[in-house]
Amino acid sequence: MNRRAFLKTLGWSAACVAGLAPAICGAESKRGKLNILLFTADDLNCDTVGCFGGKVPGLTPNLDAFAIEGLRFAHAHVNAAICQPSRGVLATGRYGHNSGVMGFMHTTRDIPTIMQTLRDAGYLTGILGKVDHSTPKASYRWDFVHDQNELGNGRDPEIYYRYCQEFLARCRQEGKPFYFMVNSHDPHRPFHIPGQPMEGAKEPSKTYTAAEVPVPGFVPDLPGVRGELSYYLNSVRRLDDTFGKTMQALQESGFAENTLVMFLSDNGIAIPFAKCNAYLASTRTPWIVRWPGVVKRGALDRQHMISGIDFFPTVLEAAGLPVPPGLDGFSFLPLLQGGEQSGRDQVFTQIDMKAGGFAVPMRCVQSQRLGYIFSPWSDGQFVYRNNNEGLTMKAMVEAAKTDPRAAQRVRMFRYRTFEELYDLQNDPDCLNNLVDKPDRRDDLDHLRDELHAWMERTHDPLLPAFENRTNPEKVKAVLANVYGANYSKAAQAAQNVRRRQKDEQQ
Repeated sequence: MNRRAFLKTLGWSAACVAGLAPAICGAESKRGKLNILLFTADDLNCDTVGCFGGKVPGLTPNLDAFAIEGLRFAHAHVNAAICQPSRGVLATGRYGHNSGVMGFMHTTRDIPTIMQTLRDAGYLTGILGKVDHSTPKASYRWDFVHDQNELGNGRDPEIYYRYCQEFLARCRQEGKPFYFMVNSHDPHRPFHIPGQPMEGAKEPSKTYTAAEVPVPGFVPDLPGVRGELSYYLNSVRRLDDTFGKTMQALQESGFAENTLVMFLSDNGIAIPFAKCNAYLASTRTPWIVRWPGVVKRGALDRQHMISGIDFFPTVLEAAGLPVPPGLDGFSFLPLLQGGEQSGRDQVFTQIDMKAGGFAVPMRCVQSQRLGYIFSPWSDGQFVYRNNNEGLTMKAMVEAAKTDPRAAQRVRMFRYRTFEELYDLQNDPDCLNNLVDKPDRRDDLDHLRDELHAWMERTHDPLLPAFENRTNPEKVKAVLANVYGANYSKAAQAAQNVRRRQKDEQQ
Protein backbone atom coordinates (compact mmCIF):
# COMPACT_ATOMS: atom_id res chain seq x y z
CA MET A 1 0.00 0.00 0.00
CA ASN A 2 1.44 3.39 -1.01
CA ARG A 3 1.59 6.40 1.30
CA ARG A 4 -1.43 8.13 -0.23
CA ALA A 5 -3.65 5.04 0.11
CA PHE A 6 -2.44 4.51 3.68
CA LEU A 7 -3.32 8.08 4.70
CA LYS A 8 -6.79 7.68 3.24
CA THR A 9 -7.37 4.62 5.41
CA LEU A 10 -6.72 6.86 8.41
CA GLY A 11 -9.54 9.16 7.29
CA TRP A 12 -7.39 11.99 5.99
CA SER A 13 -9.04 14.14 3.33
CA ALA A 14 -8.10 14.29 -0.32
CA ALA A 15 -6.65 17.78 0.14
CA CYS A 16 -4.38 16.61 2.95
CA VAL A 17 -3.33 13.47 1.12
CA ALA A 18 -2.42 15.51 -1.91
CA GLY A 19 -0.23 17.73 0.25
CA LEU A 20 -2.25 20.83 -0.64
CA ALA A 21 -2.86 22.15 2.84
CA PRO A 22 -0.42 20.95 5.51
CA ALA A 23 -1.71 23.35 8.15
CA ILE A 24 -5.19 21.97 7.65
CA CYS A 25 -3.99 18.37 7.81
CA GLY A 26 -2.60 18.94 11.26
CA ALA A 27 -5.83 20.47 12.46
CA GLU A 28 -7.88 17.74 10.80
CA SER A 29 -5.92 14.90 12.32
CA LYS A 30 -6.08 16.41 15.82
CA ARG A 31 -9.57 17.87 15.91
CA GLY A 32 -11.70 15.94 13.44
CA LYS A 33 -13.74 17.37 10.62
CA LEU A 34 -13.87 21.13 10.26
CA ASN A 35 -17.09 22.89 11.26
CA ILE A 36 -18.42 25.77 9.14
CA LEU A 37 -20.40 28.75 10.45
CA LEU A 38 -21.56 31.39 7.97
CA PHE A 39 -23.13 34.51 9.46
CA THR A 40 -24.81 36.95 7.09
CA ALA A 41 -26.12 40.45 7.57
CA ASP A 42 -29.07 41.64 5.49
CA ASP A 43 -28.52 44.92 3.57
CA LEU A 44 -25.42 46.06 5.48
CA ASN A 45 -23.17 48.54 3.72
CA CYS A 46 -19.51 47.58 3.94
CA ASP A 47 -18.20 50.93 5.12
CA THR A 48 -20.73 51.10 7.94
CA VAL A 49 -18.71 48.52 9.89
CA GLY A 50 -16.07 50.00 12.16
CA CYS A 51 -13.23 47.73 11.06
CA PHE A 52 -13.98 48.60 7.41
CA GLY A 53 -13.68 52.34 7.91
CA GLY A 54 -16.99 53.04 9.60
CA LYS A 55 -17.24 56.59 10.93
CA VAL A 56 -19.59 56.01 13.88
CA PRO A 57 -17.44 55.25 16.94
CA GLY A 58 -18.32 52.01 18.68
CA LEU A 59 -21.18 51.09 16.32
CA THR A 60 -20.07 47.47 15.75
CA PRO A 61 -18.01 46.38 18.77
CA ASN A 62 -18.56 42.65 18.32
CA LEU A 63 -17.63 42.64 14.63
CA ASP A 64 -14.58 44.80 15.33
CA ALA A 65 -13.42 42.40 18.04
CA PHE A 66 -14.00 39.45 15.71
CA ALA A 67 -11.89 41.11 13.01
CA ILE A 68 -8.95 41.27 15.42
CA GLU A 69 -9.10 37.47 15.61
CA GLY A 70 -9.18 36.89 11.87
CA LEU A 71 -8.71 38.15 8.33
CA ARG A 72 -10.52 41.00 6.58
CA PHE A 73 -10.78 41.25 2.80
CA ALA A 74 -10.69 44.89 1.73
CA HIS A 75 -11.94 44.05 -1.76
CA ALA A 76 -14.65 41.42 -1.30
CA HIS A 77 -17.92 41.48 -3.20
CA VAL A 78 -21.20 39.67 -3.56
CA ASN A 79 -22.14 38.89 -7.15
CA ALA A 80 -25.75 40.07 -7.09
CA ALA A 81 -26.87 42.91 -4.83
CA ILE A 82 -30.28 41.40 -4.10
CA CYS A 83 -30.96 39.01 -1.24
CA GLN A 84 -32.05 35.74 -2.85
CA PRO A 85 -29.80 35.89 -5.94
CA SER A 86 -26.83 36.84 -3.73
CA ARG A 87 -27.44 33.90 -1.42
CA GLY A 88 -28.06 31.66 -4.41
CA VAL A 89 -24.53 32.35 -5.59
CA LEU A 90 -23.10 31.47 -2.17
CA ALA A 91 -24.97 28.18 -2.08
CA THR A 92 -24.33 27.03 -5.65
CA GLY A 93 -21.00 28.56 -6.67
CA ARG A 94 -22.68 29.60 -9.93
CA TYR A 95 -23.76 32.92 -11.38
CA GLY A 96 -27.50 33.42 -11.53
CA HIS A 97 -27.83 32.55 -15.22
CA ASN A 98 -26.06 29.24 -14.54
CA SER A 99 -27.91 28.34 -11.33
CA GLY A 100 -31.36 29.53 -12.36
CA VAL A 101 -31.59 31.84 -9.34
CA MET A 102 -31.91 35.08 -11.32
CA GLY A 103 -34.26 36.81 -8.91
CA PHE A 104 -36.63 35.87 -6.11
CA MET A 105 -36.92 32.27 -7.22
CA HIS A 106 -35.58 28.79 -6.60
CA THR A 107 -33.73 26.55 -9.00
CA THR A 108 -35.04 23.35 -10.54
CA ARG A 109 -31.68 22.51 -12.12
CA ASP A 110 -29.74 19.39 -11.20
CA ILE A 111 -26.77 21.16 -9.64
CA PRO A 112 -24.95 20.66 -6.33
CA THR A 113 -25.50 22.99 -3.39
CA ILE A 114 -23.24 23.56 -0.42
CA MET A 115 -25.76 22.36 2.14
CA GLN A 116 -26.52 19.11 0.34
CA THR A 117 -22.86 18.45 -0.44
CA LEU A 118 -21.86 18.86 3.19
CA ARG A 119 -24.79 16.80 4.43
CA ASP A 120 -23.73 14.01 2.07
CA ALA A 121 -20.30 14.23 3.71
CA GLY A 122 -21.78 13.63 7.17
CA TYR A 123 -22.48 17.20 8.29
CA LEU A 124 -25.52 18.41 10.19
CA THR A 125 -26.97 21.44 8.42
CA GLY A 126 -28.68 24.20 10.36
CA ILE A 127 -30.12 27.59 9.50
CA LEU A 128 -31.56 30.55 11.39
CA GLY A 129 -33.48 33.20 9.46
CA LYS A 130 -33.81 34.00 5.73
CA VAL A 131 -34.61 30.34 5.12
CA ASP A 132 -36.45 30.63 1.81
CA HIS A 133 -33.96 33.09 0.36
CA SER A 134 -30.97 31.00 1.46
CA THR A 135 -32.20 27.63 0.19
CA PRO A 136 -31.82 27.51 -3.61
CA LYS A 137 -33.67 24.20 -3.96
CA ALA A 138 -37.14 24.45 -2.46
CA SER A 139 -37.16 20.71 -1.79
CA TYR A 140 -34.14 20.82 0.55
CA ARG A 141 -34.90 20.24 4.22
CA TRP A 142 -32.38 21.50 6.75
CA ASP A 143 -31.64 19.34 9.80
CA PHE A 144 -32.28 22.30 12.10
CA VAL A 145 -34.33 25.31 11.01
CA HIS A 146 -35.97 28.35 12.60
CA ASP A 147 -37.17 31.29 10.56
CA GLN A 148 -38.03 34.95 11.04
CA ASN A 149 -41.29 34.48 12.94
CA GLU A 150 -39.50 32.33 15.53
CA LEU A 151 -36.58 34.76 15.95
CA GLY A 152 -38.30 37.88 17.22
CA ASN A 153 -39.03 38.92 13.65
CA GLY A 154 -35.43 37.98 12.92
CA ARG A 155 -34.32 40.73 15.28
CA ASP A 156 -33.87 39.31 18.79
CA PRO A 157 -30.24 38.48 19.70
CA GLU A 158 -31.26 36.45 22.77
CA ILE A 159 -33.48 34.12 20.73
CA TYR A 160 -30.68 33.61 18.21
CA TYR A 161 -28.40 32.76 21.13
CA ARG A 162 -30.75 30.11 22.49
CA TYR A 163 -31.24 28.44 19.11
CA CYS A 164 -27.49 28.49 18.50
CA GLN A 165 -27.00 26.73 21.83
CA GLU A 166 -29.62 24.15 20.90
CA PHE A 167 -28.13 23.36 17.50
CA LEU A 168 -24.56 23.15 18.76
CA ALA A 169 -25.62 20.87 21.62
CA ARG A 170 -27.29 18.58 19.10
CA CYS A 171 -24.10 18.46 17.04
CA ARG A 172 -22.19 17.50 20.16
CA GLN A 173 -24.73 14.83 21.07
CA GLU A 174 -24.75 13.29 17.58
CA GLY A 175 -20.99 13.59 17.14
CA LYS A 176 -21.30 15.26 13.76
CA PRO A 177 -19.58 18.29 12.22
CA PHE A 178 -21.86 21.14 11.20
CA TYR A 179 -22.64 23.66 8.50
CA PHE A 180 -24.55 26.41 10.30
CA MET A 181 -25.91 29.42 8.43
CA VAL A 182 -27.00 32.17 10.80
CA ASN A 183 -28.83 34.99 9.02
CA SER A 184 -29.75 38.23 10.75
CA HIS A 185 -32.75 40.08 9.33
CA ASP A 186 -31.06 43.32 10.43
CA PRO A 187 -30.37 45.87 9.11
CA HIS A 188 -33.01 45.15 6.44
CA ARG A 189 -36.01 47.48 6.39
CA PRO A 190 -38.06 48.30 8.37
CA PHE A 191 -35.31 49.95 10.37
CA HIS A 192 -35.58 50.38 14.13
CA ILE A 193 -37.32 53.69 14.94
CA PRO A 194 -37.11 54.62 18.64
CA GLY A 195 -40.56 54.60 20.18
CA GLN A 196 -41.99 52.56 17.32
CA PRO A 197 -40.75 49.02 18.01
CA MET A 198 -41.44 46.24 15.54
CA GLU A 199 -43.54 43.44 16.96
CA GLY A 200 -41.30 40.79 18.51
CA ALA A 201 -38.07 42.67 17.88
CA LYS A 202 -35.69 43.53 20.68
CA GLU A 203 -34.35 47.02 21.32
CA PRO A 204 -30.78 47.55 20.08
CA SER A 205 -28.17 47.93 22.79
CA LYS A 206 -27.71 51.51 21.59
CA THR A 207 -29.58 53.94 19.34
CA TYR A 208 -28.40 56.88 17.25
CA THR A 209 -29.51 60.34 16.18
CA ALA A 210 -29.47 62.11 12.83
CA ALA A 211 -26.54 64.23 14.04
CA GLU A 212 -24.38 61.10 14.34
CA VAL A 213 -25.00 59.94 10.77
CA PRO A 214 -22.23 59.89 8.16
CA VAL A 215 -24.11 60.32 4.86
CA PRO A 216 -22.73 58.21 1.99
CA GLY A 217 -21.41 60.30 -0.87
CA PHE A 218 -23.71 58.66 -3.41
CA VAL A 219 -26.83 60.33 -1.93
CA PRO A 220 -27.36 64.01 -1.00
CA ASP A 221 -26.93 65.11 2.60
CA LEU A 222 -30.53 66.04 3.43
CA PRO A 223 -32.44 66.04 6.74
CA GLY A 224 -34.76 63.28 5.51
CA VAL A 225 -31.79 61.18 4.47
CA ARG A 226 -30.08 61.68 7.81
CA GLY A 227 -33.23 60.74 9.67
CA GLU A 228 -33.65 57.45 7.86
CA LEU A 229 -29.96 56.60 8.13
CA SER A 230 -30.10 57.08 11.91
CA TYR A 231 -32.76 54.36 11.99
CA TYR A 232 -30.52 52.20 9.82
CA LEU A 233 -27.67 52.62 12.33
CA ASN A 234 -29.98 51.40 15.09
CA SER A 235 -30.60 48.24 13.11
CA VAL A 236 -26.88 47.84 12.43
CA ARG A 237 -26.23 47.96 16.14
CA ARG A 238 -28.80 45.22 16.74
CA LEU A 239 -27.17 43.14 14.00
CA ASP A 240 -23.90 43.47 15.88
CA ASP A 241 -25.69 42.43 19.08
CA THR A 242 -26.95 39.29 17.31
CA PHE A 243 -23.52 38.47 15.93
CA GLY A 244 -22.03 38.83 19.42
CA LYS A 245 -24.56 36.40 20.92
CA THR A 246 -23.91 33.90 18.12
CA MET A 247 -20.16 34.00 18.78
CA GLN A 248 -20.83 33.66 22.51
CA ALA A 249 -22.81 30.47 21.88
CA LEU A 250 -20.07 29.09 19.65
CA GLN A 251 -17.38 29.81 22.25
CA GLU A 252 -19.39 28.24 25.05
CA SER A 253 -20.01 25.13 22.94
CA GLY A 254 -16.32 24.25 22.80
CA PHE A 255 -16.38 24.15 18.99
CA ALA A 256 -14.74 27.52 18.32
CA GLU A 257 -11.20 26.20 17.85
CA ASN A 258 -12.31 23.83 15.10
CA THR A 259 -14.78 26.09 13.32
CA LEU A 260 -14.22 28.19 10.23
CA VAL A 261 -16.39 31.29 10.70
CA MET A 262 -17.16 33.71 7.88
CA PHE A 263 -19.11 36.95 8.16
CA LEU A 264 -20.45 38.97 5.23
CA SER A 265 -23.43 41.01 4.06
CA ASP A 266 -25.66 39.86 1.22
CA ASN A 267 -25.63 43.35 -0.40
CA GLY A 268 -25.38 47.04 0.35
CA ILE A 269 -27.78 49.32 2.21
CA ALA A 270 -31.37 49.55 0.95
CA ILE A 271 -31.23 53.10 -0.40
CA PRO A 272 -30.73 54.45 -3.95
CA PHE A 273 -27.46 53.55 -5.70
CA ALA A 274 -26.68 50.68 -3.33
CA LYS A 275 -28.87 47.57 -2.99
CA CYS A 276 -30.41 46.22 -6.21
CA ASN A 277 -27.76 47.92 -8.36
CA ALA A 278 -24.25 47.24 -9.62
CA TYR A 279 -22.22 50.05 -8.07
CA LEU A 280 -19.31 49.66 -5.68
CA ALA A 281 -21.60 50.36 -2.73
CA SER A 282 -24.04 47.75 -4.05
CA THR A 283 -21.77 44.72 -3.95
CA ARG A 284 -18.76 45.46 -1.74
CA THR A 285 -19.19 43.37 1.40
CA PRO A 286 -17.43 43.31 4.81
CA TRP A 287 -16.01 39.78 4.53
CA ILE A 288 -14.24 38.58 7.68
CA VAL A 289 -12.82 35.09 8.24
CA ARG A 290 -11.72 33.48 11.52
CA TRP A 291 -10.07 30.07 11.46
CA PRO A 292 -7.91 29.34 14.52
CA GLY A 293 -4.54 27.85 13.68
CA VAL A 294 -4.80 28.69 9.98
CA VAL A 295 -5.84 32.32 9.44
CA LYS A 296 -3.46 34.93 10.81
CA ARG A 297 -5.00 37.07 13.51
CA GLY A 298 -5.68 40.70 12.65
CA ALA A 299 -4.75 40.29 8.99
CA LEU A 300 -5.98 42.54 6.19
CA ASP A 301 -5.84 41.49 2.54
CA ARG A 302 -5.66 44.59 0.35
CA GLN A 303 -4.28 42.79 -2.68
CA HIS A 304 -6.83 40.21 -3.79
CA MET A 305 -10.44 40.46 -4.89
CA ILE A 306 -12.82 37.68 -3.85
CA SER A 307 -16.56 37.32 -4.34
CA GLY A 308 -19.50 35.19 -3.31
CA ILE A 309 -18.98 32.88 -6.27
CA ASP A 310 -15.86 31.59 -4.50
CA PHE A 311 -17.50 30.69 -1.18
CA PHE A 312 -18.68 27.15 -2.04
CA PRO A 313 -15.38 25.86 -3.45
CA THR A 314 -13.39 27.51 -0.65
CA VAL A 315 -15.44 25.86 2.08
CA LEU A 316 -15.20 22.45 0.44
CA GLU A 317 -11.45 22.66 -0.02
CA ALA A 318 -11.02 23.89 3.54
CA ALA A 319 -13.04 20.90 4.74
CA GLY A 320 -10.91 18.54 2.65
CA LEU A 321 -13.77 17.62 0.33
CA PRO A 322 -13.70 17.40 -3.48
CA VAL A 323 -15.04 20.43 -5.34
CA PRO A 324 -17.82 19.51 -7.79
CA PRO A 325 -17.14 20.22 -11.46
CA GLY A 326 -18.96 23.04 -13.20
CA LEU A 327 -18.69 25.76 -10.56
CA ASP A 328 -18.04 29.31 -11.76
CA GLY A 329 -15.91 30.29 -8.77
CA PHE A 330 -12.63 28.97 -7.41
CA SER A 331 -11.26 28.47 -3.92
CA PHE A 332 -9.35 31.23 -2.14
CA LEU A 333 -7.97 28.80 0.45
CA PRO A 334 -4.37 29.91 -0.33
CA LEU A 335 -5.31 33.41 0.85
CA LEU A 336 -6.63 32.07 4.14
CA GLN A 337 -3.28 30.35 4.62
CA GLY A 338 -1.46 33.66 4.12
CA GLY A 339 -0.37 33.08 0.54
CA GLU A 340 -0.97 34.84 -2.75
CA GLN A 341 -3.14 33.82 -5.68
CA SER A 342 -3.35 34.89 -9.30
CA GLY A 343 -6.61 35.62 -11.09
CA ARG A 344 -7.94 37.82 -8.33
CA ASP A 345 -7.73 41.27 -9.87
CA GLN A 346 -11.40 41.75 -10.77
CA VAL A 347 -14.93 40.58 -9.99
CA PHE A 348 -18.10 40.28 -12.05
CA THR A 349 -21.52 41.22 -10.71
CA GLN A 350 -25.02 41.23 -12.09
CA ILE A 351 -28.68 42.08 -11.63
CA ASP A 352 -31.41 40.24 -13.49
CA MET A 353 -34.82 40.50 -11.83
CA LYS A 354 -35.78 42.50 -8.78
CA ALA A 355 -38.71 42.17 -6.39
CA GLY A 356 -41.96 41.56 -8.21
CA GLY A 357 -40.15 39.76 -11.01
CA PHE A 358 -39.35 42.91 -12.97
CA ALA A 359 -36.37 42.42 -15.28
CA VAL A 360 -33.84 45.25 -14.96
CA PRO A 361 -30.63 43.54 -16.14
CA MET A 362 -27.21 44.97 -15.34
CA ARG A 363 -23.73 43.54 -15.81
CA CYS A 364 -20.60 44.91 -14.16
CA VAL A 365 -16.87 44.25 -14.08
CA GLN A 366 -14.81 45.90 -11.35
CA SER A 367 -11.14 46.02 -10.56
CA GLN A 368 -9.73 47.93 -7.62
CA ARG A 369 -9.19 50.86 -9.99
CA LEU A 370 -12.14 50.88 -12.40
CA GLY A 371 -15.75 49.84 -12.71
CA TYR A 372 -17.83 49.37 -15.86
CA ILE A 373 -21.62 48.83 -15.88
CA PHE A 374 -23.79 47.71 -18.79
CA SER A 375 -27.54 48.37 -18.33
CA PRO A 376 -29.32 47.28 -21.51
CA TRP A 377 -32.73 48.45 -20.27
CA SER A 378 -31.58 52.09 -20.14
CA ASP A 379 -33.00 53.81 -23.22
CA GLY A 380 -33.97 57.24 -21.89
CA GLN A 381 -37.58 56.13 -21.47
CA PHE A 382 -37.48 53.18 -19.07
CA VAL A 383 -37.98 54.43 -15.49
CA TYR A 384 -36.16 52.43 -12.82
CA ARG A 385 -37.80 51.94 -9.45
CA ASN A 386 -37.30 49.48 -6.62
CA ASN A 387 -38.72 48.70 -3.22
CA ASN A 388 -35.77 50.15 -1.30
CA GLU A 389 -36.41 53.86 -1.72
CA GLY A 390 -38.17 54.90 1.48
CA LEU A 391 -37.56 58.22 3.21
CA THR A 392 -34.21 58.74 1.48
CA MET A 393 -35.65 58.75 -2.03
CA LYS A 394 -38.62 60.79 -0.86
CA ALA A 395 -36.25 63.46 0.48
CA MET A 396 -34.24 63.41 -2.74
CA VAL A 397 -37.34 63.85 -4.92
CA GLU A 398 -38.55 66.73 -2.80
CA ALA A 399 -35.14 68.44 -2.84
CA ALA A 400 -34.93 68.00 -6.62
CA LYS A 401 -37.65 70.61 -7.05
CA THR A 402 -35.20 73.36 -6.09
CA ASP A 403 -31.75 71.72 -5.93
CA PRO A 404 -30.11 70.94 -9.31
CA ARG A 405 -27.66 68.49 -7.75
CA ALA A 406 -30.43 66.49 -6.12
CA ALA A 407 -32.38 66.61 -9.38
CA GLN A 408 -29.41 65.19 -11.26
CA ARG A 409 -29.09 62.28 -8.83
CA VAL A 410 -32.80 61.51 -9.08
CA ARG A 411 -32.61 61.54 -12.90
CA MET A 412 -29.57 59.30 -12.86
CA PHE A 413 -31.23 56.83 -10.54
CA ARG A 414 -34.43 56.69 -12.58
CA TYR A 415 -32.96 56.53 -16.09
CA ARG A 416 -29.23 55.66 -15.88
CA THR A 417 -27.17 55.44 -19.03
CA PHE A 418 -26.57 52.45 -21.27
CA GLU A 419 -22.92 52.26 -20.17
CA GLU A 420 -21.11 53.65 -17.13
CA LEU A 421 -17.39 53.88 -16.41
CA TYR A 422 -15.97 54.98 -13.06
CA ASP A 423 -12.58 55.65 -11.55
CA LEU A 424 -13.17 53.77 -8.30
CA GLN A 425 -9.98 54.95 -6.64
CA ASN A 426 -10.85 58.62 -7.00
CA ASP A 427 -14.63 58.33 -7.28
CA PRO A 428 -15.83 55.37 -5.16
CA ASP A 429 -19.31 56.89 -4.95
CA CYS A 430 -19.60 56.61 -8.75
CA LEU A 431 -20.67 60.21 -9.34
CA ASN A 432 -18.67 61.00 -12.49
CA ASN A 433 -19.44 58.78 -15.46
CA LEU A 434 -16.35 58.70 -17.70
CA VAL A 435 -17.80 56.65 -20.53
CA ASP A 436 -17.73 59.56 -23.01
CA LYS A 437 -14.31 60.89 -22.01
CA PRO A 438 -11.83 60.50 -24.92
CA ASP A 439 -8.88 60.11 -22.56
CA ARG A 440 -10.56 57.08 -20.92
CA ARG A 441 -11.27 55.23 -24.16
CA ASP A 442 -8.53 52.65 -23.53
CA ASP A 443 -10.00 51.88 -20.10
CA LEU A 444 -13.47 51.58 -21.60
CA ASP A 445 -12.36 49.25 -24.37
CA HIS A 446 -10.40 47.10 -21.94
CA LEU A 447 -13.34 46.60 -19.58
CA ARG A 448 -15.71 45.98 -22.45
CA ASP A 449 -13.38 43.22 -23.58
CA GLU A 450 -13.19 41.79 -20.07
CA LEU A 451 -16.97 41.76 -19.69
CA HIS A 452 -17.42 40.23 -23.15
CA ALA A 453 -14.99 37.43 -22.31
CA TRP A 454 -16.78 36.73 -19.03
CA MET A 455 -20.17 36.64 -20.73
CA GLU A 456 -18.81 34.17 -23.29
CA ARG A 457 -17.10 32.04 -20.66
CA THR A 458 -20.17 31.80 -18.42
CA HIS A 459 -22.68 31.47 -21.27
CA ASP A 460 -24.53 34.62 -20.25
CA PRO A 461 -27.78 34.81 -22.28
CA LEU A 462 -27.35 38.61 -22.44
CA LEU A 463 -24.23 38.28 -24.59
CA PRO A 464 -26.15 39.04 -27.84
CA ALA A 465 -27.48 42.24 -26.26
CA PHE A 466 -23.95 43.30 -25.38
CA GLU A 467 -22.61 42.44 -28.82
CA ASN A 468 -25.43 44.43 -30.44
CA ARG A 469 -25.35 47.33 -28.00
CA THR A 470 -25.32 49.90 -30.83
CA ASN A 471 -28.64 48.53 -32.11
CA PRO A 472 -31.47 49.41 -29.69
CA GLU A 473 -34.07 47.23 -31.39
CA LYS A 474 -31.88 44.15 -31.25
CA VAL A 475 -31.11 44.83 -27.61
CA LYS A 476 -34.82 44.98 -26.77
CA ALA A 477 -35.43 41.78 -28.71
CA VAL A 478 -32.75 39.98 -26.68
CA LEU A 479 -34.25 41.22 -23.40
CA ALA A 480 -37.71 40.08 -24.46
CA ASN A 481 -36.30 36.68 -25.44
CA VAL A 482 -34.29 36.18 -22.23
CA TYR A 483 -36.78 37.50 -19.69
CA GLY A 484 -40.10 37.12 -21.50
CA ALA A 485 -43.04 38.38 -19.49
CA ASN A 486 -40.72 39.69 -16.77
CA TYR A 487 -39.26 42.21 -19.22
CA SER A 488 -42.68 43.11 -20.63
CA LYS A 489 -43.98 43.63 -17.11
CA ALA A 490 -41.06 45.90 -16.24
CA ALA A 491 -41.46 47.90 -19.45
CA GLN A 492 -45.18 48.35 -18.84
CA ALA A 493 -44.57 49.46 -15.26
CA ALA A 494 -42.03 52.02 -16.52
CA GLN A 495 -44.56 53.29 -19.06
CA ASN A 496 -47.14 53.71 -16.31
CA VAL A 497 -44.67 55.71 -14.24
CA ARG A 498 -43.93 58.02 -17.17
CA ARG A 499 -47.66 58.53 -17.71
CA ARG A 500 -48.17 59.46 -14.06
CA GLN A 501 -45.24 61.86 -14.18
CA LYS A 502 -46.67 63.54 -17.27
CA ASP A 503 -50.10 63.89 -15.65
CA GLU A 504 -48.54 65.41 -12.54
CA GLN A 505 -46.74 68.03 -14.63
CA GLN A 506 -49.93 69.15 -16.42
